[in-house]
Amino acid sequence: MKIVAAYLLAVLGGNPNPSADDIRSILESVGAEAEDKRINHFLAEVKGKDITEVIAAGREKFASVPSGGSVAAIGVAAPGSGGAGGAPAAEEPKKEEKEESDEVKLPVFPSRKFSFPT
Repeated sequence: MKIVAAYLLAVLGGNPNPSADDIRSILESVGAEAEDKRINHFLAEVKGKDITEVIAAGREKFASVPSGGSVAAIGVAAPGSGGAGGAPAAEEPKKEEKEESDEVKLPVFPSRKFSFPT
């Protein structure tokens, strides 16, 4: 993924066809290891392709990958699979009313409140 990210940074920076040296220099600038074999393999895969088409093809592949949201739906549906006479429907959780303020609670320090000057 770091090679893909470096490639995309180079393209966004105005280089429509980054070389292995371009990718290597981006990776080395942030202290990441640059593996020539992987860089060359990646460049061979995207050679002659438009980056927007490559991204669109990747999105289509990710759309077919199941996500965590569908697991919860399956887990909820399984206990009530007996038709009528199943478990009663769960009540909707009550919504808490939030007061607007400038205070921010950080999860690292839940007991401390920080406010920003206005």
